[in-house]
Amino acid sequence: MERISKALELARQQSEQAVRAAAAADAATSPQPAYEPQAAPEPDPAETGTFGSPLAFLHPDTLEREHILPPQAMGPQGKAYKLLRTQVLQRLDHLKANTLAVMSPNSGEGNTLTAINLAIAISAELGRTALLVDLNLRNPSVHRRLGYEPRHGVESVLRGVCTVQEVIVRVAEYDRLALLPAKHAVDNSSELLSSEAAAALMNELRNRYSNRIMIFDLPPVLEADDALAFSRVVQAGLVVVTDGQTQKTALRRTMEMLGELPIVGTVLNGERAAGKPRN
Repeated sequence: MERISKALELARQQSEQAVRAAAAADAATSPQPAYEPQAAPEPDPAETGTFGSPLAFLHPDTLEREHILPPQAMGPQGKAYKLLRTQVLQRLDHLKANTLAVMSPNSGEGNTLTAINLAIAISAELGRTALLVDLNLRNPSVHRRLGYEPRHGVESVLRGVCTVQEVIVRVAEYDRLALLPAKHAVDNSSELLSSEAAAALMNELRNRYSNRIMIFDLPPVLEADDALAFSRVVQAGLVVVTDGQTQKTALRRTMEMLGELPIVGTVLNGERAAGKPRN
């Protein structure tokens, strides 16, 4: 416990320095990429939900098995995620940011579940909407955790095969929550995430959905260069660690690799944390 506590304290110190640096400087806007999003076809009104996006229907048994929060972030874990939500939103507002990457040093540390439940908790707050984007293109699992099989994935958007409007869905019964899923694993994931298409996608999402908080689930920082590649276009990060598993050296290396990306906090998973996120 002492080891992970020291590691978390190090993460907090470095995170606060990054946040102060980001808040002190005027946020320089990136040049507009040479990219024009294609116009999406008109949706079928019989199949669409709010804002014209198709509805994704989730099975309650799957959600319970995968420990996904119910609508309005109710249930035993809801209070902890709502607390995390409030802390994250305060820091994002301070940064004037609406894009957040959820990452972990290594696999198996719970960042995908944290990303899903944090998005649900944010969407449960009146006046807020959330968009959950699966950018773990090496092992996309958000749709499986939700029990939903998408027609297309965000990887097709990055390849120019589909538009965002053809992939994004509203989540049935979860008011103000939208999903941009990945469907298939790809071999050149880091190249896609560092491409002009990824920068264009981020630009489109931020401009089209400026009132939404966008949560991006990314692969482990130390196991691939995907998170590092995408960190140049996202505004802030949240690091998920596991009590008794995450080593101090791994967390320090993760923070070093993310460089100037403001880290708004850490989430502690594990038995001693009683499965609750902590910031």
